[in-house]
Amino acid sequence: QVRLAESGGGLVQAGGSLRLSCTISGRFVSAGAMGWYRQAPEKQRELVATIVGGGITNYGDSVKGRFTISRDKAMRTSWLNMESLKPEDTAVYYCNMRVGTLDYWGQGTQVTVSS
Repeated sequence: QVRLAESGGGLVQAGGSLRLSCTISGRFVSAGAMGWYRQAPEKQRELVATIVGGGITNYGDSVKGRFTISRDKAMRTSWLNMESLKPEDTAVYYCNMRVGTLDYWGQGTQVTVSS
């Protein structure tokens, strides 16, 4: 059974930085995209960043230039480096992995940015 576990969330002041990690366990043939999404209270889940084989990345407009996604070669760990954090970045951040047509999700980690 594939499991994703996020870590690294917490409380930070505006302008600060955090680094989220996602560790993937279980057996799977090969991962497609790995990514991070977030959901703020009373809002829909939105894309933060994705990374696919070859290291091609894609970012949501609101985080471009501030966040960086990366992964290890084994596709077992992904990271999200977040800089210049803003109060509007406050949300639960979810790790995602796509294998074929299946999406796997972590349980989420809370990021709170105080003004």
